[in-house]
Order: sequence, then structure tokens, then C-alpha cells
Amino acid sequence: MDDLATAFEQLRPQLLRVAYGTLGSLAEAEDVVQDAWLRLERAAPEEIEDLRAWLTTVVARLSLDALKAARRKREEYVGQWLPEPIVERLGEGDPADRVTLDESVATALLVVLERLSPAERTAYLLHDMFGLPFDQVAEAVGRSPDAVRQLAARARRHIEAGRPRFPASPEEHERVVLAFVEACGMGDLDRLMEVLDPEVVFRSDGGGHVPASRFPLEGAERVARALLALERTRRRDGREMRGAPGAVNGQLGFVYFEGRHLNVLSFTIDAGRIVALDVVRNPEKLRHVRLPDR
Repeated sequence: MDDLATAFEQLRPQLLRVAYGTLGSLAEAEDVVQDAWLRLERAAPEEIEDLRAWLTTVVARLSLDALKAARRKREEYVGQWLPEPIVERLGEGDPADRVTLDESVATALLVVLERLSPAERTAYLLHDMFGLPFDQVAEAVGRSPDAVRQLAARARRHIEAGRPRFPASPEEHERVVLAFVEACGMGDLDRLMEVLDPEVVFRSDGGGHVPASRFPLEGAERVARALLALERTRRRDGREMRGAPGAVNGQLGFVYFEGRHLNVLSFTIDAGRIVALDVVRNPEKLRHVRLPDR
């Protein structure tokens, strides 16, 4: 059993990536992975030829079931639903029991994945992101290999249409984010417009617990004026703002308190401009988040 536990812990980061990529919730992903461990403890040794494939299939099935249940709840969600963010201190190594931060957990991808059916989402993640052959994906999804091949192809088309065509390097991402923060702090509309894509989208998730826009704001001027109006209101009301940059789902973002409300802001950048701003304010999604040290 000790050898099995050691092998499971070595696979835990990948299993968390599968579950988190499917569900968009770290708390739910951790529950799924724990459930997979309990099933592994009860499994007969002859059932398992390849531990990695067996566990990945189990986690995918459990995640798919959980996603179907979550979709029903999300239909009743107040306002805009955004994935639960993973926040790390800049330069911090990935702890072994957390999600390995790569493209599979990037905010931009998770937002696009949310538009797919549960089966499409699972087929794409397992095959394109984690390299499972279609016969194993079929076992997890409960479809034929040909069917999951078509699911993955449809998902791929949606994702290619929704992801940045010219994604930023880490250096460019940092430059654009810092320019955005500086422009907002100075209340400079012109400088803010320079870093926003003309078709930028601003989404805010309060979950009905804290104030947040219920619908996306679109367009550079509309978003810029809204952001500066929020900043003027904060200053007028004397609400303190404390914040620090942090790695949000593997990319530079900003974590800050506005008064007593914690916010996690992530950026999607394409061709040197911000195409999406996503801020999570729902305190139920931020229980694990702490303000990073500078």
C-alpha cells in the first residue's frame, strides 16, 4: 500500500489538472482526486494494467459526472460564472499537491472550455492536452472512439477560434499588465485605451455575494471608461485598495483588496493588447487565495 500511495502522489498533479480543467474549480477537483484514491484502494490489482491510464480514466469519469451536475447549478448562477482562480506567488515553485500551471489551466482556455458540452470538453482535455489515445478517451466518456474523435475535433475548432492568435511572451505579458495598472492608477484614459484591444471583453464574477456586473462589458472605450469610473468611485468613497501582482493560473495577474472585498484579476493578451479582463470577486471561490507578497 505504501508503494501505491507513493505512485498516486506522483500522479496527483496530473490528475488535478484533468479534474480542474474539466470543472474549473480547484476545490471540486481536489474532491474528485480524493474520490479516485478511495476507488484505487478498493480496486483489485488485476483490474489495473497501467496505473496512470487507470487513474486518469477514473478521474475523467468522476469529473464528467461532477461537471454535468455543476452545469445545472451554473444555469442558476447569479451573474457571470468564471473559473475559480489558482494564485501563486511570483517565482514560487509548484507544490507537488497543487495543479501544475500550464496551458491546460490558463484562464483564457478555461473560459472557452466552459462553452463546450461536457463530453467535448473531456474529449479535448484527455486527448489534446494529456495525450490519451482515443480508445482510452472513449472509455472515460462512454462513447465510441470515432465519436470521441469527432467530439475532440469540434472542441478544437471552438478553442482555436477563441484563443489568442498571437499570444504574448511572459515579458510582453508583464509589460502590458504593468502599463494597464499604471494607466488605471493615473486615471489616464488615453494610455488605458492604448493597451486595450478594440474588442476587449471585461467579465466580473461576484456570484451574487458582492457587487459585480451581471453581463460582460465589450469594447475598449466602454471598458476603459467603466474601469476609470470604478476607480473614481473607490477614491470618492475612501475605500482602501491593497494589492500585489501574482501568478494567476500561470500568468501574471493582480490580486487586491478593494475595501474588504478580495479580487483576482487575470489578463488575456493577443498581439500586444488586452483582449479579455476577468475578475473573480465571489468570496466562495477565493477561500484559498491569499494576497501575494511583493
